[in-house]
Amino acid sequence: MTKTFAELGLPAEIVAELAGQGIMAPFAIQQLTIEDALAGRDVLGKAKTGSGKTLAFGLPTLGRITKARPGRPHGLVLVPTRELATQVTEALEPLGKVVGLTMQAVYGGVSMDPQVNALKRGVDIVVGTPGRLIDLIERGELSVAEIEVLVVDEADRMADMGFMPQVQKILYGVRSEHQTMLFSATLDGQVKRLVDRYMHDPISHEVEDSEPTVDQMDHLFFLVHQMDKVKVAASIIKGANRTLLFVRTKRGADRLVEQLKREGVRAGAIHGDLRQGAREKALADFTEGKVHALVATDVAARGIHVDGVDIVIHYDPSMDEKDYLHRSGRTARAGESGIAVTLQLWNQENETRVVQRRLGLKIPVVEVFSNNPGLRDLPTWAKEQDAEKANA
Repeated sequence: MTKTFAELGLPAEIVAELAGQGIMAPFAIQQLTIEDALAGRDVLGKAKTGSGKTLAFGLPTLGRITKARPGRPHGLVLVPTRELATQVTEALEPLGKVVGLTMQAVYGGVSMDPQVNALKRGVDIVVGTPGRLIDLIERGELSVAEIEVLVVDEADRMADMGFMPQVQKILYGVRSEHQTMLFSATLDGQVKRLVDRYMHDPISHEVEDSEPTVDQMDHLFFLVHQMDKVKVAASIIKGANRTLLFVRTKRGADRLVEQLKREGVRAGAIHGDLRQGAREKALADFTEGKVHALVATDVAARGIHVDGVDIVIHYDPSMDEKDYLHRSGRTARAGESGIAVTLQLWNQENETRVVQRRLGLKIPVVEVFSNNPGLRDLPTWAKEQDAEKANA
């Protein structure tokens, strides 16, 4: 039987704040983990991004920790990227405020001074990337000696990005009695070694993987020319109901939105530099059909669940097969068909080939120009491609 947030044991102030945000019922991973986490158990959660993990670890952390001294936080959340650090902090900050707890995101690529100043004022929970956390610890600005709750989020991605030695260095330095929560899409290899070494009798919870497989969608790979690329994307969007485009950088997302608007396409962007309100408005406009295209970075798109996305465009090709499936999985939801389109420049052939090989795909890369009428009717194009494969 599904329990409410209150029945799971969360403080009334947090439950009220969740309700004020329109969050009335727990996601599956929250339903499974919150009670055990509030009871102080080490928790191992196997769940994909977008499954509600942030609140699954964030709510019990806010429900358990006490106020901390300056530079010695009681909560520590390790994340692989700056975007995720920002996203987690923004999601939990208003909830922390109602129970009198403060948060700070720390990550590299920006000045350390504001982060140091915040720590000196006193921060109860720090959300950070491994490199910057180690910098702050080695400078004596941050101590993990009094951590009460430690969270490792997206552990598999940490491993993929080569951060495991830094993660282990931080975990080794946490000598206080504490609770550990680890969330990961996979629990093998380096992640399993981390669990075996640093977690005490963890209770495991797994959410069924609902990510579509390669067989549940059509795949098209187009060789395009740099000067014509935006126009190709615009032609595809104009023939579709709702199109989600993926790019690698936040700046690239903003630039593409402006370029699409010049081509007569109503588009919005969603990325880590936008304020929460702006992201929510972009998503609402997309959901309601006020804009026909949403341009997203990979991290910002995590947690996006919009029905009726008929086409996903890999405007910047995916770096690996995991990203390809995660992006493409935004279409073909709830049994509906969907199309994933990759726009490849001449010098991106190797990336495309690697992704196809790892996914077991053998899709021809077709050179296209924006004046090709078939771009306005990709479902027919995909059917013709399937027919050619069947007759081959």
